[in-house]
Amino acid sequence: MNPKSVLKYASDQGAKFVSTRFTDLPGSWQHLTFPIKELSEESFEDGFGFDASSIRGWAAIHESDMLLVPDAYRVWMDPFAVEPTLCLVASAVDPISRQGYAFDPRMVAVRAETYLKSTGIADVANFGPEAEFFVFDSVRFENEQSRAGYAIDSDEAHWNSGREANESGPNLGHRIRGKEGYVPVPPMDTLSDIRSEISLTLAECGITVECHHHEVATAGQCEIDFRYSTLLGTADNLQIFKYVVKNTARKYEKTATFMPKPLFGDNGSGMHCHQSLWKGDKPLFGGDGYAGLSETALHYIGGLLKHAPAIAAFAAPTTNSYKRLVPGFEAPVNLAYSARNRSAAIRIPMFSTSPKLKRLEFRPPDPSCNPYLAFSAMLMAGIDGIQNRIDPGPPLDKDIYDLSPEELKDVPSLPGTLDASLSALENDHDFLLKGDVFSQRMIDRWIEYKREREIQPLRLRPHPLEFLMYYDV
Repeated sequence: MNPKSVLKYASDQGAKFVSTRFTDLPGSWQHLTFPIKELSEESFEDGFGFDASSIRGWAAIHESDMLLVPDAYRVWMDPFAVEPTLCLVASAVDPISRQGYAFDPRMVAVRAETYLKSTGIADVANFGPEAEFFVFDSVRFENEQSRAGYAIDSDEAHWNSGREANESGPNLGHRIRGKEGYVPVPPMDTLSDIRSEISLTLAECGITVECHHHEVATAGQCEIDFRYSTLLGTADNLQIFKYVVKNTARKYEKTATFMPKPLFGDNGSGMHCHQSLWKGDKPLFGGDGYAGLSETALHYIGGLLKHAPAIAAFAAPTTNSYKRLVPGFEAPVNLAYSARNRSAAIRIPMFSTSPKLKRLEFRPPDPSCNPYLAFSAMLMAGIDGIQNRIDPGPPLDKDIYDLSPEELKDVPSLPGTLDASLSALENDHDFLLKGDVFSQRMIDRWIEYKREREIQPLRLRPHPLEFLMYYDV
């Protein structure tokens, strides 16, 4: 699409409004809506003025004036708006310098793609995320000075099997036991029709779904896989994906969450990220090395493993992320690679021997991440691995759970907390600064925001479990 074809599409669709979507620092979508007559060809150069001072992690009050410049390449009609509304993804631009705004995450992804091309290594980085999520019937939570707690309801969870019939209709007995939710058919899987509607709605928005199914956890854990695209295209698509999932669930009077670990004692939601590099029409990851990989792919893996603790600050960016990334369970905390071992941080899918399908799967990320920052950090680590020919070491094809403590001590692991990941980022971020992809200001702002707005509030608040453990001390 270009500005002229966007305007024609808007006219053909009878659009009355245009919604310009952008992403705040933590990764949530925001938007401003204008009457469609305000959109012109000049809008794609001049942008729309707005006050950025109240956006999380963005401008200070003295630098609040900003422009939202829509990108004509991606346009769709909002499937949930009552009035016909055209949607465009926008980037933030400083109105004085006309440069991309320093704290706009999408501009980081734009610069990452530009830097990749400038290196001559590849033209395109393809990303394909598997963003898991939960669909609950209701969720309640409170955090007051004198009380705190949460409660989750799910009609298909085994722990709701004792509800009285008059509370929420009859109990029909088909419940998913803990950790036994992987791909059952209805009536155990109560969300198949919702996932199908999400898939059809995504198609209306230009996203091709390849598969959907119930995931391992009880209480409505789902996965919907959509087709890969470029780094920037996939990051945009993931934002659309989250929007469609949440609003479709709401349409069914349910609630969807991409929080990594909402349930105790059951699987959390991850976002395994498939990635590959291409130069022209040549795939760069296929070769005659381990698991059919090229030397380029192995060096890319070396970069990911070396910088994984710092990447985690962007790819597993919440305190809740580390309730999922716990050693000794199925979480991919071990910084190793393998063709089959799913507890390794990097897995090489073996579904096909075709060089065009050869890719690697980085498994620590979760869907709470800001995709523009997380994907860019992964790419920059991989580029660093290629440039410095970082050896990833031998693969780990043994069952990690059968390894002796002596063998396991030689396998490095991810940080165990968000604070530790932020410390790793503080100590290892030069690879992100190459090509001015990330700036020191952006990294400092991210670390400051996470520590002040997320880590410190959690440290200050008593946990309900502490009353059970310590009240009678």
